[in-house]
Amino acid sequence: QVYLVESGGGSVQAGGSLRLSCTTSQWTDCYGWFRQAPGKEREGVASVDTDGSAMYVDSVKGRFTVSKGNAKNSVNLKMNRLEPEDTAVYYCAAEAQCLDNQWYYLKERAFYEYWGQGTQVTVSP
Repeated sequence: QVYLVESGGGSVQAGGSLRLSCTTSQWTDCYGWFRQAPGKEREGVASVDTDGSAMYVDSVKGRFTVSKGNAKNSVNLKMNRLEPEDTAVYYCAAEAQCLDNQWYYLKERAFYEYWGQGTQVTVSP
């Protein structure tokens, strides 16, 4: 069993930045960040594999960066130029491998076996 804990959420004004961290009890080779706004489906935001290969949903490209943390058991999501539309609960997810790094499945909730409890990000206008 892999346990994931997110941290770093909070409230920020539009244009600001936040960094989310995901700490894992056991390292796996594939991580995803998802978000869910009230009344909306959970959306894949970014993924990263153990080699650092990263992928993103179009709406965050150029603003968000996903990376392995300095600690060997963490993954980060740096979010810059935040917009009110980024307001959501953000979740970290893990899977054993990213396989051949195809976004069409890496963005899907069903691909990941392990999930954190989420952290709230609120962006005010």
